[in-house]
Amino acid sequence: MIGFLLRLSDIMRHRARLRRWSPDLALGRRGEDMAHRFLRKQGFEVVARNYRPRSGAGEIDLVAWEGDTLVFVEVKSRRTEEFGAPDRAVDRDKQEALVRTAREYTRRARLDWEDVRFDIVSVVFSNPPTLAHTRDAFSSNRAL
Repeated sequence: MIGFLLRLSDIMRHRARLRRWSPDLALGRRGEDMAHRFLRKQGFEVVARNYRPRSGAGEIDLVAWEGDTLVFVEVKSRRTEEFGAPDRAVDRDKQEALVRTAREYTRRARLDWEDVRFDIVSVVFSNPPTLAHTRDAFSSNRAL
């Protein structure tokens, strides 16, 4: 019953977003909602969504704690896997932007950089939608 209510809530929120945003942006936010709920079920404590640094350059979809590890999560959503898995869109430039934004987050929060990790959650809106979680998707030690 709760699962049904959550799916219904997702659909209603998605339809409301479609009235205000482009279809791609609304679909991306729906994917973030699903990834957020998925990670919480896995024991993550989500502490921020859509974090943007003061400079405005870059964004991190989800910031969460898994035990003593601060996890920066990029969520990628696609209607189908026709052009490959969604996580393939996280190229080197995107990784560097995520690392740069994450460094600012940890600096402002006064957290140790050694305790961070970068994950990707891929959402494909098949019927039913599928989620894939890639832990430690890329190195946090990129030279910037």
